[in-house]
Amino acid sequence: MDDKRIIDFERALWVGEADVYRRCVSQDCLMVVPAQPFLLRGDEAIKMVERTPRWSAVDFADFKIERPIEGVIVVGYRVSASRGAERYDAYCTSTYQRVADHDWRVIQHQQTSNFV
Repeated sequence: MDDKRIIDFERALWVGEADVYRRCVSQDCLMVVPAQPFLLRGDEAIKMVERTPRWSAVDFADFKIERPIEGVIVVGYRVSASRGAERYDAYCTSTYQRVADHDWRVIQHQQTSNFV
């Protein structure tokens, strides 16, 4: 997956509806988010997205991409997201695993938002 597609993939997870999560997040995914219940598995993350208003805009900074082994991509970045007057800033990591040709799934995602 080229760098532009990786950034577009990550952006879709922030602004897309729950169907994006159903397509892109592995059932085996582990997520850490800065709100209760903090630690989620794949299905739990999808259900949480279905109940949460989506972000209308996201900007990424310091986007880093690593490909430590064939079929695995690790990204890290800072995100600034908004919906109406609400703003959210966080540092994030995601790990993708290739499951078929041109078919990738998120197997890990983490957000840290209470930073100085």
